[in-house]
Amino acid sequence: MSDVTLETAFTKLVGVRHPLVQTGMGWVAGPRLVSASANAGALGILASATMTLDQLRSAVREVKSRTDEPFGVNLRADAGDARDRVRVIIDEGVRVASFALAPSRDLIAELKDAGVVVIPSIGARRHAEKVAAWGADAVIVQGGEGGGHTGDVATTVLLPQVVDAVDIPVIGAGGFHDGRGLVAALAYGAAGVAMGTRFLLTSDSTVPDAVKARYLAATVKDVTVTTALDGLPHRMLRTDLVDSLERAGRTRSLVQAVRRAAGFRKLSGLSWPQMVRDGLAMKHGKELSWSQVLLAANTPMLLKASMVEGRTDLGVMASGQVAGVIEDLPSCEELVARVMSEARHVLGTLPTPG
Repeated sequence: MSDVTLETAFTKLVGVRHPLVQTGMGWVAGPRLVSASANAGALGILASATMTLDQLRSAVREVKSRTDEPFGVNLRADAGDARDRVRVIIDEGVRVASFALAPSRDLIAELKDAGVVVIPSIGARRHAEKVAAWGADAVIVQGGEGGGHTGDVATTVLLPQVVDAVDIPVIGAGGFHDGRGLVAALAYGAAGVAMGTRFLLTSDSTVPDAVKARYLAATVKDVTVTTALDGLPHRMLRTDLVDSLERAGRTRSLVQAVRRAAGFRKLSGLSWPQMVRDGLAMKHGKELSWSQVLLAANTPMLLKASMVEGRTDLGVMASGQVAGVIEDLPSCEELVARVMSEARHVLGTLPTPG
């Protein structure tokens, strides 16, 4: 356990020892990784979008059985059962609710009334201003370097923009993996950093070893942004599957999308109308073809194939650009201790005024 601490507005708000967040990655951020992150002193966030309500409740209870430290649950604000999931969070006494999209003003109020800290993830200054005005307690701001759905503005430009725009704690995400990055974020005015790929590549992560090996072997240039998956910019490792999706015509894409969507429907228990509604909700005002709508609805199946089943030939691997510079698989405890030690060393070597 690291004895190096840096108290910030974020650590005081949430009650964690270190200004670090393990993000809620679908199929990756399960009870084992979340509890290991929490026990290491970071804020672990459980990914719930791929879980049923019963699975979510069970997962929350498993995390609570593994740690007494604060942790969070990530929700899709546009999910049809978002309010039911909020009720699970409240009933189970979860400390933090994290959102991939801006939650409604009503959902924020319901959570805050129950004493839950609300931390949406955003990708633009105007979104941060909106959720701050609605009562969000903090925001995670992800720059273009981040994995999964991402924007095109670099963290170094977006982060200070958001810090200047809102009066709540801001956590930087996208491109962070070590103590130097933490100090840089603090210098921009952030209250901490969130890391996804770095926590994915730990010994506590349940991602199959063969998949971790693909990440470790990747160079910075092997991490690409594609719209072929669901019509939205998605940062991931470049693979033969990604190349084939980018080459596929509309008819072939639709056939593939229907087949994969059928698999996700069986797994999730969702009806076809529910899946189409979820796919349409992911459009965010974009003009998407029906094949892209179905791909958006069943993207979880493509992630599950890699992250759970180890089938890198059949699945996709969401990834931040930092995968290209990560070379080892420490435990969460070792990772957090290293990041905090590096941060303290960097702070100690900075020149002092005068």
